[in-house]
Amino acid sequence: MPGPRDRSREDATEGHSPDPVSDVVRWSAFSCALVPVVLLMCGQSFGGAAGTAAGLVGLTCACHALLRQSERTAARVSAEHVVPHRGRHGRTGGGNHRGARHPNSGAPLD
Repeated sequence: MPGPRDRSREDATEGHSPDPVSDVVRWSAFSCALVPVVLLMCGQSFGGAAGTAAGLVGLTCACHALLRQSERTAARVSAEHVVPHRGRHGRTGGGNHRGARHPNSGAPLD
């Protein structure tokens, strides 16, 4: 009988990353390096390629900050949806022993 399977290793091999924001930032950093090289190869001036690289770095940093803020907000919202602790016995609702004064108080009136 096979043992328990390691889901984290399976997720990595199926293409699911544990941290998709880091993957996006990694690809943007790659583009920040690649775009100026391509611009230089196409005849752009060094100053123009450096300016483009600086703009891409600034945009990547802003997107990274916004993505992390979005993750924190989503985590906070999902944490707020957790059912609060209801007390010692965790019961709600009204049974006969929950304060009803009359035994037939829940019966419809004729």
